[in-house]
Amino acid sequence: MITPGQAHDVTAYPALMAQIETDPEQLLADKGYDSDAVRRDVEARGGEPLIPTKINRKAQIVVQKALYRLRNRIERFLNRLKNSRPVATRYEKLIETFSGFVLLAAIRIWIRFVHAT
Repeated sequence: MITPGQAHDVTAYPALMAQIETDPEQLLADKGYDSDAVRRDVEARGGEPLIPTKINRKAQIVVQKALYRLRNRIERFLNRLKNSRPVATRYEKLIETFSGFVLLAAIRIWIRFVHAT
């Protein structure tokens, strides 16, 4: 889901979950997704929310650190995508054009990964 820059990440959660075909066993997300509604939805789907709690939450929930570290791979990939100038600056105003540049940057990363010696 591509959201406006000023939109909060959790606002895209319902549309994102509507697009997937199967329910997740585990949801790796950052603190921006720490809400009771998201946690209840993941648990209702039979999954386990691996979301660290915000510092202002009264009841802190412990996250399995070994599994949560896997999220770092996703963050590193997104960082590599942002090394591409059209993705980082988002000069393109149309979603179709911007998503095309994101796809091209992802293909470039994938080709380097596949053909690495």
